Amino acid sequence: MTSESILLVARDTRNAREVLGEHADRLRRRGVVDDVEVATYESEPVRELREQFERVAADTVYAVPMCAAHTHETTDDVPAALSYVPGNVRYCEPLGGSPAVTEVIEARGEELLPASEDVSLILVGFGSSAKPYHRQTVDYHAARLREQSAYREVLPCYLLQNPAVECVRYNATGSRSVAVPLFLSRTEATERRIPAELELDRGGIEYADPLGEHPRITDAVHAEVAKQRALAPVDAATDASFETRLTRSRRPVATDGEGRR
Repeated sequence: MTSESILLVARDTRNAREVLGEHADRLRRRGVVDDVEVATYESEPVRELREQFERVAADTVYAVPMCAAHTHETTDDVPAALSYVPGNVRYCEPLGGSPAVTEVIEARGEELLPASEDVSLILVGFGSSAKPYHRQTVDYHAARLREQSAYREVLPCYLLQNPAVECVRYNATGSRSVAVPLFLSRTEATERRIPAELELDRGGIEYADPLGEHPRITDAVHAEVAKQRALAPVDAATDASFETRLTRSRRPVATDGEGRR
């Protein structure tokens, strides 16, 4: 009988270990797989995670990047680090694209300002000048929230691209606004940069917590693992998923001192 494990992978931000630990505990209690592990890194996934990954004993490992959308790290460095896992790696999509996240965003906003015709909902993403993934993710949730919520409007904004966070205050037409950061855990961006650029001290904008330990995030991880199980026969063929192709093509190279032994 083959064994299965879930590997939750994330950058080690201010409370990332606590957040990932809570989701891991829930998944263990559900008996989704035989084991659930947490892996965090500061800046170099290959160097920092190699030894931990070499010790993963399961036959099949579902590696879940615990972030809103793909970054350079999740498309290059993390897949390279996963090459050290002895078993069969099923690399999952970042959890931010799950429909369950839409519910968490709405819940975070409702905790501070109930949806109404005079309240604007602001979605704050990290953004990227080179990759489309963050914008795609934020736009996806914004479109769903415009359809299913009672907010006057839903406005996306970003730290690294337009529309910029510092401008969204002037774009909102509601008399009050609530901003939800589309981040899993607390970071320097959520604690300092975003509040400063939103000018929270001026009033008029409530600022919600990141997605964090919300139970629906655990559901999102669970659903992604179930999806990967269902897709396994398809990915064995030539039309593999984007994430599967990443784990097949990304490898540490000898020139950076991290090549496979």
